[in-house]
Amino acid sequence: MPENSLPQSAGGADLGVMDLNQRSRDIFKQIVESYLSSGEPVGSRHLSRLLQASLSPASIRNVMSDLEHAGLIFSPHTSAGRLPTERGLRFFVDAMMETGDVAMDDRKRIESEIRAHDSSRSFESMLTEASQMLSGLTRSAGVVVTQKVNAALRQIEFVRLDHNRALVVLVSEDGTVENRIIDLPQGLPASAITQAGNYLSERLRGRTLTDIQAEMKQAQQDAEAELDTITAKLVSAGLAVWGGADETRQLIIRGQAHLLDDLTAAEDLERVRLLFADIETKRELIDLIGRAETGDGVRIYIGSENKLFSLSGSSVIAAPFRDSAQKIIGVLGVIGPTRLNYARIVPMVDFTAKVISSMLTKTNR
Repeated sequence: MPENSLPQSAGGADLGVMDLNQRSRDIFKQIVESYLSSGEPVGSRHLSRLLQASLSPASIRNVMSDLEHAGLIFSPHTSAGRLPTERGLRFFVDAMMETGDVAMDDRKRIESEIRAHDSSRSFESMLTEASQMLSGLTRSAGVVVTQKVNAALRQIEFVRLDHNRALVVLVSEDGTVENRIIDLPQGLPASAITQAGNYLSERLRGRTLTDIQAEMKQAQQDAEAELDTITAKLVSAGLAVWGGADETRQLIIRGQAHLLDDLTAAEDLERVRLLFADIETKRELIDLIGRAETGDGVRIYIGSENKLFSLSGSSVIAAPFRDSAQKIIGVLGVIGPTRLNYARIVPMVDFTAKVISSMLTKTNR
């Protein structure tokens, strides 16, 4: 899995810390990695020995003070040691963590145990064994949720990762947050990503992606019908030639001098221009919504981000699995302390979900 580089937290809230300089990032990364390894606070003197750059404990304390002010670390007691906050862990996971491939031994075990005797086992039995296997591999509690509900959403945000991928942040009405990675169509302008997020967030509250996609398709059809009506009138008046209602829509204007004398024709032509732009925008939005519905990506909930485990201070790492129609029908993953080995467990959960999806495709479930 590629290294993440996200300017937003999984909760969709701007962390306001992407402008940390390299020294601050290095120190913060050491604090987090030390916490994930030992669970203990780390102080400035210990950090000065861990860092490759030669920094005095006093210089490190100044940086730690800035990180604490930014809400990324805190002091659990009066000592000089610091631990990452939930916000800090979220920033680390989204913007700094590097995840690799699943170890070959783990990959073979996952595949063999899920695929073994698949024809003689029930779907529920396969999921139970997958959950137990993940629990053993990660030393955490396994979790499986099936029959995923298409929940009503409060907010949706698209964050471009590179030229052909984007992160979709989905915030449900109940506060649940999901991250999905989607592929972007070739040539999609950068402005379309921002426009899509703004447009959908304004209209999405209390509705599902399926609802808004159906509405967008109807709106596109209405705009196309209006376009056909107006262009037919211009063509019949001998002012234009209509290229047809396909992907290469075009309107060839002739007799332009007459348009200057015919205000109605000029207004119609302007309306045609606006409808062209409107239809293209809706086509892009419909495409992005469709990709968001089926996007991949492991969901990571840290501490209070998941209301079910907010009091226990647990983290959840989960990934969706799909049926033969590529519809998300469930989620599996692990629950553990916030100091989980995210870099190891994230690709493991993702790989397990994909193996299950391939099994469901094979059995046409």
